[in-house]
Amino acid sequence: MARSRGYGRRDEHEVAVLDALVEWREEGLTVFELRATADVSIDELEEALRNLKDDDLITVEENGDRTVIRPADSIAPGKADERSFLDRVRDRLPF
Repeated sequence: MARSRGYGRRDEHEVAVLDALVEWREEGLTVFELRATADVSIDELEEALRNLKDDDLITVEENGDRTVIRPADSIAPGKADERSFLDRVRDRLPF
């Protein structure tokens, strides 16, 4: 899978969560589905979700009777390519 913006300097649990979410981006995943798909403990999942939410890399939506988590549009594969070259260079700079 081609990784895009949002993956840099993430711990392995956050990367596992992002990978699972990107794979299921259209449907989204509940916390229980995400835990099973990402193969992380509940404590690791809680911390990863908190960090990803703080960095605006995931969205949480009410979908009927389910709460669904999806990756932000900025990290979905293919979306990064739509950004200008200058924007992509700025993302890589450490400021």
